[in-house]
Amino acid sequence: MFRPRRKVRLETERLTLRPPVHADFRQWTALRLESADFLTPWEPTWAPDHLTRKSFTNRVYWAQRSIAQGTAVPLFLIRRSDEVLLGAITLDHIRRGPAQAGTAGYWIGAQFAREGYMREAIQAVVHYAFSSLDISRIEAGCLPENAPSRGLLESCGFKYEGVAQSYLQINGRWRNHVLYANLRHDRRGKTDVG
Repeated sequence: MFRPRRKVRLETERLTLRPPVHADFRQWTALRLESADFLTPWEPTWAPDHLTRKSFTNRVYWAQRSIAQGTAVPLFLIRRSDEVLLGAITLDHIRRGPAQAGTAGYWIGAQFAREGYMREAIQAVVHYAFSSLDISRIEAGCLPENAPSRGLLESCGFKYEGVAQSYLQINGRWRNHVLYANLRHDRRGKTDVG
């Protein structure tokens, strides 16, 4: 039987992936603010208090509860060489029982995009989900025109599954999303030839 872990820390070649802590507030706020123009076309509209300390404190407590309850694994990407916050990745909406599935979401600061950091993070989270959490299916979605995100998912073993109409409100509008999935035992496209 699966039991959620209270502490999660993943290491990649260049990164430490760990849950947010209160001390991350200033770095997180600065990175989100500096990257606002880069992020807002792809994200839900930020709440008026999005960058406040109270909102961040709620985010930290939500992360702690989610990990303890086994419903989500929210992680910050910390570059090991200088302890700089680069972005975040969350395995959310973890469903147990027959589904054994979760949904991945991620963002990275504008100045760190396209340097392979998120690829490292996604690969680490996928491995952790399959090997430690007993997840069988990880889903992810992005806007159809977000070619970098689509390429990233495909390079990490996610396969295109279709389009969800009016899937999420992004930047204030209901938007279609292309859906991808990564399966622990992927048999798509394979045949049993004996």
